[in-house]
Amino acid sequence: MPEQTANKVDFWFDPMCPFAWVTSRWIGEVEDVRGIETNWNVMSLSVLNEGRELPAEYTEKMKLGWGPVRVIIAARELHGDEYIKPLYDAMGSLIHHEGIKDFAEVISKALAETGLPAELARFADSEEYDVQLRASHESGISLVGQDVGTPVVAVNGTAFFGPVLTRIPRGEEAGRIWDATVTLAGYPHFFELKRSRTESPEFN
Repeated sequence: MPEQTANKVDFWFDPMCPFAWVTSRWIGEVEDVRGIETNWNVMSLSVLNEGRELPAEYTEKMKLGWGPVRVIIAARELHGDEYIKPLYDAMGSLIHHEGIKDFAEVISKALAETGLPAELARFADSEEYDVQLRASHESGISLVGQDVGTPVVAVNGTAFFGPVLTRIPRGEEAGRIWDATVTLAGYPHFFELKRSRTESPEFN
């Protein structure tokens, strides 16, 4: 196994994004096989798409998307950074594995699972911590530009949109993909490697 020391990841996610979810599960695998350190942060597709002309169905989705990210930010502000990842794990499992589309139900169940007060759910419809939400979002998106989405992943300080994966790599396979990512991040003139997506995410 290639020796990796002191590698750090800063990961920005929106819990409703399936591609961010797959990449986040890959990072979890990499933590096991490469011993990386990960800092988890919220970004928001709802913030990103403000003011853009979008199909009606996607516009409605963006309206609903405020709830989960607002609740995670409120939990961070009121109870500490250590709740960001557990809430993401809980919400992501409910949305992407259990297929729950009602975000109010997702929020309620995720709060219960993480031992947080149920009354935090009220922040889904509150702008009280939107300044902090926007700041968290901006800290990630400013590293890669406005014409991308989630996830934003910074590897040892070099940020990319992605890697976008459609299946969760496991074990040493995850480690090899990580090694390649570190190599690309280490070259200051590398910016993009892309092809059109033809597969939907698989939550294996």
